[in-house]
Amino acid sequence: MTPRCDLIIRNATVFDGLGNPRYNADVGVTGDRIAAVGDLGGAAADREVDAGGMALAPGFIDAHTHDDRAVLCGPECMLCKMSQGVTTVVVGNCGISLSPVRMRTRPAPPLDLLGDESWFAYDSFAAYADRLARDPAPVNTYALIGHMSLRVEAMGGDTQRAATDVEAAHMQARLRQALAEGASGFSTGLYYPPNMMAPTDEVIAVAEALRSIGGLYVTHMRDEANDVLASIEETLKIGRAVDVPVVISHHKCSMPENFGRSAETLPLIERGAAGQKVDFDIYPYAAGSTVLMPSRLRADVPVQITWSVPHPELAGRMLADIAQDWGVEPKAAAERLVPAGAIYFQMDEPDVRRIMAHRLAMIGSDGLPHDSYPHPRLWGTFPRVLGHYARDLGLFSLEQAVRKMTGHTASVFGMVDRGVIRAGAFADLVLFDPATVRDASTYEAPTQAAEGILRTWINGQPAYVFGDGATSARAGRLVTRGRE
Repeated sequence: MTPRCDLIIRNATVFDGLGNPRYNADVGVTGDRIAAVGDLGGAAADREVDAGGMALAPGFIDAHTHDDRAVLCGPECMLCKMSQGVTTVVVGNCGISLSPVRMRTRPAPPLDLLGDESWFAYDSFAAYADRLARDPAPVNTYALIGHMSLRVEAMGGDTQRAATDVEAAHMQARLRQALAEGASGFSTGLYYPPNMMAPTDEVIAVAEALRSIGGLYVTHMRDEANDVLASIEETLKIGRAVDVPVVISHHKCSMPENFGRSAETLPLIERGAAGQKVDFDIYPYAAGSTVLMPSRLRADVPVQITWSVPHPELAGRMLADIAQDWGVEPKAAAERLVPAGAIYFQMDEPDVRRIMAHRLAMIGSDGLPHDSYPHPRLWGTFPRVLGHYARDLGLFSLEQAVRKMTGHTASVFGMVDRGVIRAGAFADLVLFDPATVRDASTYEAPTQAAEGILRTWINGQPAYVFGDGATSARAGRLVTRGRE
């Protein structure tokens, strides 16, 4: 006799998250788990949804986010993700994490992407995890500890140098403590000023804390432009030195002189993968976004302002137009705008497609949820992959698109019983229409919810319904590498 379920989703086209061919089935959910998959015509449930043949996939896992603060702010703050079918977010990327550091003054860029000093109130990862337990997030949270945050905690404002052995040992101890408290890895942002003076040996010394638990090393590499190959080599070296898996963040080849070089970077990563575990994430756009850095502006890279503390009214405008209005050079205009954020149109579409199609690629939005005029990837990443790249361009099958967002990502990050549809797995699920799913967010109107994402469930609870928006559920949990 089939047991009664809490929820049955009937007549679905199931994408299992592993890349296997789609199939028709019912999916039953009891509590926070999938209870059964198959013909459940003889079963009953408290709630039933007729999928009408639409696609049912594991909830999407955003492999690269800066949602550390957003997950603390309730369902409306995470609507940008749940409306895409995202059920789990990886936070603490690029060396930036809210813990374990308290700040009394505004953090240096890019730490301020998470907010001002009032948000850096967690002097241990345990304190951050406790906040998530007391006031649950609407999505699952998987956390990395940022090198930049550790550096500021250990070195204060004096980060424009290598750490001393004592400081590196302090960072290692703080990382080890955070890992014991439920964090899952260590991230660096060696491109940014608070981290760029850290030599490879310092990173290895801190990352040594990962070895005993097999934690992940995740990196926004030192250079994604002219020295991208050397940066990949450095990344692989760090992983080998502490014997842990590596994730290259938002892999790209930046600046016009490097367009096409993914034909060099991907074989290098492949060679590395033959001897160690290495994967990478990518967002499906040819523009990136981070803090505005006047010293790194280039005439051949257009820039759009996403936020500005002294001039909030200029968010959404192109820097060149602002400079023209003010009668100054773009660098001078940028100096007036900081602290600020920006979108940089610095990549080539053929590279984006080549990288995304690679077998090791995961999908990560790298969205910045606190920008007043964000990059459209914050609201559009996952539907864009499904609609534009898989369905419209045929870059890969829909099965492979789903795998890059679910099963592959869960495997890389060690998320147990997530990213797959099977009996016993957690009931993180998304129902979508393969024929209509698409991103609606644009550079001109970046906060438009996607089309074709019909419903999202997180740990068995309804989190999003198209047309109604986010529910009041806060069913998210802290997900820790290798643990349920």
